[in-house]
Amino acid sequence: MKAGTQSAEDDKHGVGQQVMGDALRNCRGLFITAAVFSAFLNLLYLAPTLYMLQVYDRVIPSHGGVTLLMLTGIFVAATLTIALLDLARTRLLGAISYRLDRLLAGAVMDGLLRVARGSGMARNATVLREFDALRQVLTGIGVLALFDVPWAPIYILACMLLHWALGVMALAGCLLLTVLSWWAERATHDVNKQANRRAQQSFMAIDGTLATAGTVNALGMREAMVQRHVVDRAQASLAAAQAAHSSAAFTSSVKALRLTMQSLALGLGAYLAINQQISPGAIFAASLLVSRALAPIEMITGAWKGLVQARESYRMLIDVFDARGALRIHTTLPAPMGRVSVEGLAVMSPARDRLLLQGLSFDLAPGEMLGVIGPSGAGKSTLVKAMVGINSAMAGVVRYDGAALDDWPEQQLTQAVGYVPQEPTLYRGTIKENIARFDTELGLDPEELDREVIRAAQLCGAHDFILRLPQGYDTELGWGGVGLSGGQAQRITLARALYNRPRVLILDEPNAHLDAIGQEALLGAFRTLRAQGVTIIIVAHTQAVLNNADKLLVIRDGRMDMFGSRQAVLAQQMPGNTVAQSA
Repeated sequence: MKAGTQSAEDDKHGVGQQVMGDALRNCRGLFITAAVFSAFLNLLYLAPTLYMLQVYDRVIPSHGGVTLLMLTGIFVAATLTIALLDLARTRLLGAISYRLDRLLAGAVMDGLLRVARGSGMARNATVLREFDALRQVLTGIGVLALFDVPWAPIYILACMLLHWALGVMALAGCLLLTVLSWWAERATHDVNKQANRRAQQSFMAIDGTLATAGTVNALGMREAMVQRHVVDRAQASLAAAQAAHSSAAFTSSVKALRLTMQSLALGLGAYLAINQQISPGAIFAASLLVSRALAPIEMITGAWKGLVQARESYRMLIDVFDARGALRIHTTLPAPMGRVSVEGLAVMSPARDRLLLQGLSFDLAPGEMLGVIGPSGAGKSTLVKAMVGINSAMAGVVRYDGAALDDWPEQQLTQAVGYVPQEPTLYRGTIKENIARFDTELGLDPEELDREVIRAAQLCGAHDFILRLPQGYDTELGWGGVGLSGGQAQRITLARALYNRPRVLILDEPNAHLDAIGQEALLGAFRTLRAQGVTIIIVAHTQAVLNNADKLLVIRDGRMDMFGSRQAVLAQQMPGNTVAQSA
């Protein structure tokens, strides 16, 4: 058993590597082509050296004007080819960046949504910023330096051909720069990691505050929250400055060493020329060759901070994909009829420090209506969230028509189960798009989609007030349903839950923001749905709603206190208590 569990865990932790590896392998051809262009570029970078050697050693001594003209023409052609190859390489890297975005952006966003729903991990759009940072490094100066580094030995060999002493100097310079770059990585690793973590925390905190800006302003918290975020950013900026200072010290040292070696090569070349061991042209050629040999290492040192950040971004993306797990291919099951059963359900808190629900079990036949009641904090919302997969079960199982929640294909189950959260949750887009659950993006038949949207809105009594809005169903909403009242937003969420004719409807206080007209429309929808055999599970605290229930479930402290027919539960209520307790 342990071996099987360990194997499953290992498979889970290999998902991220597989997803990222597949995306990079898909770009392998472009990377190889860019590397080939880099090879030709590095060969052509020898052109200035050869041109200088020929001019000093052949043209000047022989006064060969025709030779100079021909050499100049060849040199100009070489430089033009360098420009074209460099342009092509840059465009190839841009194509790699675009392809990576096309291959992974959707998977990253899908992973964030799955992880946020299932595991409680604190991830947000920061991960997408990290993904963009990774793409920039993979297609920027860092990867160009990596393409050029393998050619450093070629330049060292060219120095050897001029004179062994020049080759030894170029080799020593490369080794010194490599050691200095390694030392820089070791010395700045922790401070760079700390700076990146503080920056991510600062962005996440600001995202959270902006998402609730209305509440912040209404409670007079704006000045305090601004001050809090300013302090957070100051700490993040200080950590970034410390990291930048550490990196700058090594970058400046590397640059100074490279300039020193380049000048010393010139001096050594002059010394060898004085002793007639090399030609005068080789003096300047040696300086150019040493500079070209050291340039890629200097580029890597300058781009080291970005490379380190890319490594952390890569690990973060792998963590997201690992937490999401492998995408399971489900067997399409028969359309559900509405039978619901909960067996020994237990749910842990996000902090994993206590049980929010434990040992809940009940069954509902198709077409039955269950009212869920209990004191505030009893676990009512936790139950309905577990029933739609928002909260993960630590133990027990939720079944629809006998099949466990996790065994249903996601698209099939979400069409069969409608859900209304406790707080109206709407998204930027039109009213029609929100009711249609943004199926408008999937290329479905527009006329059929419109008919289903209107049917759902009419069923919950939202159709008439939608028509009175300036653009009707095409009225644009802001994030959170900005532009609608609380009651209107709640009726839109009801219509969204009724979209696609669900067989099970799960509602968490759907009448909290409704006026008398809205509540009457809700009760009318219940009567229609029950006549159609739809199973309804509702968390409510008003007697008018609960009077329509066939069964009642009373939850206290995360446990099932009572369950049975409405009449039986009412009969067990102690004098002085009310069935409809506050949520």
